[in-house]
Amino acid sequence: MNLLNIFWLVPLSVVVSMMINHLADTLPIVRKITSSPICTECHQTFGLLRYVSFKACPHCQTKPANRRLLLPIIFIITYVLLYLFPPEYSGIFLSLIIVSFLYLVFIIDLEHRLILHPVSIFGAILFTMIGLYLNGWQKTILGGGIGFLLMYGLYLFGILFSKWMAKKRGETLDEVALGYGDVNLTAILGLLFGWPRIAVLLFFAILFGGIFSAVYMVILKFRKRYELFTPIPYAPFLIISALILLYISTPN
Repeated sequence: MNLLNIFWLVPLSVVVSMMINHLADTLPIVRKITSSPICTECHQTFGLLRYVSFKACPHCQTKPANRRLLLPIIFIITYVLLYLFPPEYSGIFLSLIIVSFLYLVFIIDLEHRLILHPVSIFGAILFTMIGLYLNGWQKTILGGGIGFLLMYGLYLFGILFSKWMAKKRGETLDEVALGYGDVNLTAILGLLFGWPRIAVLLFFAILFGGIFSAVYMVILKFRKRYELFTPIPYAPFLIISALILLYISTPN
């Protein structure tokens, strides 16, 4: 493997990270792709040069979030590691595309608890094409369909269970454990990995989500801040499981 190729990965990773930063800032506000940066605080647009140079918003003087400064470093490390240790399942270049998209979903869900429909539609198209290439049409369609049905069943169960617990305790239910965006994301990942890999992905996601929730509740109770139905973003566990599956899966 030619290590000199790493030098083109670094500028590429920085450019992609800036695009992901821009989309993560603007999509939750305007719900469409726009070329103009938007301040996440005052929602005013400003110049692209000011955005890429990490200057404060000219309207409200809000400084760039730490994520905007850290993401280029994270992307450089990620791209170099993917190049040096590419997943056997998807190879170098497809893995770069897959991981970049998953980072966008991860960031938006972590910061806003949203999996936006435009992002889901784009992901479905992208992962359908990759899934067809890697797995063929039968496994791809089965993976997307069964992934959707499995998570939709958990989504309905979560609603019923949450309503039952809220009624039993005489409390108001404001949020449920799973959002419909998590259902869409599972279907999208099913298109990427096909059947039966999506079932393995869900197993890991439920396992990691359960462990994290248990630890998180213990910490909240210890700090006396625990509340019933404390919302926890679930998409990060699906994405972490997807990254693991990239490496433990083998080509068909």
